[in-house]
Amino acid sequence: MTKLTDLKTFDVAEHLDNPQVIAEYLSLALDDDDPAFINVALSDVARAKGMTEVAKQSGITREALYRALTHDAKPRFDTIQKVFKALGVKLVAVS
Repeated sequence: MTKLTDLKTFDVAEHLDNPQVIAEYLSLALDDDDPAFINVALSDVARAKGMTEVAKQSGITREALYRALTHDAKPRFDTIQKVFKALGVKLVAVS
């Protein structure tokens, strides 16, 4: 019998390994209408891509990026835009 403590903790960032999967994951987060989930999803993708690289590409310090992408943070929209751009993901409005 496997013990619960022997199980590996699931980390979604380990599975965000191609642009299509990343786009689908972020689309689901945006569809959920939960700002906390959007922050966490962006954090997951940033970790998958490399937080240091995303920070560099976005012009946001690594520490500030970690703080902005916590579930209880309320980042400014320009911060979210910078992160999406650094991740190579385009925000698009559809009806």
